[in-house]
Amino acid sequence: MKGVDTNVLVRLLTQDDPEQAAVAAEELRSGPIYVSSTVIMETEWVLRFAYGFERSQVGAALLGVVNLAGAVIDSEPAVRAALRWHANGMDLADALHVARLERTDEFITFDKKCARKAEQLGVAPPVRLLS
Repeated sequence: MKGVDTNVLVRLLTQDDPEQAAVAAEELRSGPIYVSSTVIMETEWVLRFAYGFERSQVGAALLGVVNLAGAVIDSEPAVRAALRWHANGMDLADALHVARLERTDEFITFDKKCARKAEQLGVAPPVRLLS
């Protein structure tokens, strides 16, 4: 199995370099791939800030990666939950932080926006705002 770096996914998703995009597509088709949740998070950041993708475009692109045949996604249930929360307005990094929590009762933060959005979405474990 091959681990995939962010730049491979970005080439595939943006097609900004046709030669590298073709190589990336062939590699992803040629066998099982492992995509870490950190690569998912970094890809979201690159697509949003470097390429100006809108939230819905980012979500669709990342869901496409998660759904690739032969893809093994690190913490897949958590990544899928985070992508759902992201689609509903939560920052993807915050969503991944919360979704990947194990053996915890809550997520504590000083980030008011994160806490407010998490409460609206009813994420679990709950997010508690520190004051």
